[in-house]
Amino acid sequence: MKLHTIDTGFFKLDGGAMFGVVPKAIWQKTNPADDNNLCTWAMRCLLVEDGKRLILVDTGIGNKQDEKFFSHYYLHGNVTLDSSLAALGFHRDDITDVFLTHLHFDHVGGAVVRDGDNLLPAFKSAVYWSNPKHWDWAVNPNDREKASFLKENILPIQQSGQLQFIDAQDGVAFINDFNIRFVSGHTEAMMLPLINYKGRSILYMADLLPSIGHLPLPYVMAYDMFPLTTLKEKKLFLTEALEKDYILYFEHDPINECCTLQPTEKGIRVKDTFKLSEL
Repeated sequence: MKLHTIDTGFFKLDGGAMFGVVPKAIWQKTNPADDNNLCTWAMRCLLVEDGKRLILVDTGIGNKQDEKFFSHYYLHGNVTLDSSLAALGFHRDDITDVFLTHLHFDHVGGAVVRDGDNLLPAFKSAVYWSNPKHWDWAVNPNDREKASFLKENILPIQQSGQLQFIDAQDGVAFINDFNIRFVSGHTEAMMLPLINYKGRSILYMADLLPSIGHLPLPYVMAYDMFPLTTLKEKKLFLTEALEKDYILYFEHDPINECCTLQPTEKGIRVKDTFKLSEL
């Protein structure tokens, strides 16, 4: 197995929404905001080479939405999903599996492309993977979350016949050395890959822990549907990660790809930060 970081660019989100009840005077020390109170975030995906399978974990925001939509998110950066794949010698048609942690637009937007008046899967040779609990949650969204579940990002995957479901059972194996952990504080049945790689366990944090700045337990996003559940899940996973010496892989941290953890007087905090390629 080989793992590769796939950068798809940066976007901006409101700092207050990203840090919930934590005051700006505190969170801006690690994630400084611009004049509009917006902070920069990565959309960092993961590529897994395993034999004949080439698995892409999440897809970034994509480029098919209109100018008004993108005006809210200030996309920037010099890399794209395609350029990151090309730098590794791959093309999107080489992808055999697209593993979607959840179906919010910044994670699934790149899964579908616009071809004239048609919306088609961006990865024509791939199987797309979700789970039935989260899929049902996304296609029948609650009023608070429906702005994150865009039908044009989701329904074409099912209509193509390329969608398959994973049993929503915590710890289920996706492939050898790639298990799935389930959490439901951010959204129902979000999937976190836990990958055994080079003798280490790497936990892909998705939106359970968007960045190193979210390590303190009360730092929970206002975007989360069930913040007290997130709080409980964060505590459980950080404790497990510390005890078992996991490497955390961050999807949204604009600077840090990976970190290890250590106990401190203030709780579990960062020990070392590094790039995935340095393992």
